[in-house]
Amino acid sequence: MKATQLLSNLGQSIWLDNITRDLLDKGTLKRYIDELSVTGLTSNPTIFENAIKNSRAYDAPIREKIASGDSDENLFFDLALEDITRAADLFRPIFDRTNTVDGWVSLEVSPLLAYDTTSTLRAAKDLFARAQRPNLFIKIPGTKEGLPAIEESIFAGIPVNVTLLFSREHYLAAAGAYLRGIERRLDAGLNPNVASVASMFVSRWDTAVKDKVPTTLQNRLGIAIAMRTYKAARDLLTSPKWQRVYNAGARPQRPLWASTGTKDPLISEILYVKALAAPYTVNTMPEATLKALAKHNRLGSILPADGGDCEEVVAKFAAAGVDIDELADQLQRGGATSFANSWMGLMAVIGSKSAVLKKAS
Repeated sequence: MKATQLLSNLGQSIWLDNITRDLLDKGTLKRYIDELSVTGLTSNPTIFENAIKNSRAYDAPIREKIASGDSDENLFFDLALEDITRAADLFRPIFDRTNTVDGWVSLEVSPLLAYDTTSTLRAAKDLFARAQRPNLFIKIPGTKEGLPAIEESIFAGIPVNVTLLFSREHYLAAAGAYLRGIERRLDAGLNPNVASVASMFVSRWDTAVKDKVPTTLQNRLGIAIAMRTYKAARDLLTSPKWQRVYNAGARPQRPLWASTGTKDPLISEILYVKALAAPYTVNTMPEATLKALAKHNRLGSILPADGGDCEEVVAKFAAAGVDIDELADQLQRGGATSFANSWMGLMAVIGSKSAVLKKAS
């Protein structure tokens, strides 16, 4: 049995961290669903930048849309929503079969809004309304300014994938925003079943400290931080405040492991996947990681609910001079900047293609 199926049998959802029009048009995404146990999909500005820049599949729709005179941003969201809604429809049977637990796709608000609460909320409402798909997560960064937008979006009934989380503390802040939104819905007499996942970025920790710690500690910090976060998530599952909202019909906010492709060519392509196998969680994988996992027929041990040796490992990094809290905030700021840069690159690609296609028409 493929390791992808084993992971699914364990109770962890496999989501593809990629979307392109070619994946949809050529039936590749459908094959991943049927053969590799893929039950959802995530996207981000970098993914769309690469998709549109490296494919001619978007040329015809861009040519059709430039006549409307829309801005490059509006044109992009038109293209993105076409892809995302097609993917959502492919996953809809899974969404229905699992009673809305799985079968989700994700679309991110403009990363330029990472520190703008009001505009983020407005964008989240607009994108969710335009998509008209119940199995769409709107991705909102778990920045200080993003947290109120997350709470308000949940209160408004908009499912949220909280992105750019890098530490237990980031996760707990995001979980708190989600819970407040659900509690407000209960107080207002509204249905509390509004879904959310909390996306913890893993491999970027190890990239950040690679040249700053002994070789014995390399490629261990990301997993330790994820284990620490998983313990916090399991503790929340059994806390009275969360059990109260479960009893009223709400669902837990599932942890999602993001950035699980390995950056170090000397280690296993599925290092993070094997280390983070755990029920009632999500692992969103790049295509290369998904394909590598499918070549295996065994996993390892399940992620320990008590955090295992995470605190011991984190202490070793602290002793080596790594300030975990400061680095987590640096990584979040760096992630927001990276997505913003991809966004600007994406707008430039669309603008350039639009100009060329307009001239040729």
